[in-house]
Amino acid sequence: MFETLFMGNFAAMAPWIIAVFAVLMIWSAIWKGIALWKSGRNGQLAWFVVMFIVNTIGILEIIYIFAFQKKTKKK
Repeated sequence: MFETLFMGNFAAMAPWIIAVFAVLMIWSAIWKGIALWKSGRNGQLAWFVVMFIVNTIGILEIIYIFAFQKKTKKK
């Protein structure tokens, strides 16, 4: 299995592995996009850089959105 993964023959891998990988990529991209957009709008450069560099399958991004994002005042 590792030979097919490193040799680039993804067609020989089990279809469920490819499906799980695709779902994780989409999940991560959605959360990363939301978190990067919010941190950029709030001027939180440190959070933006860390989330841009570190890939945690959306975990760090979810933590940022719900715990560390600056709260805006509603009018």
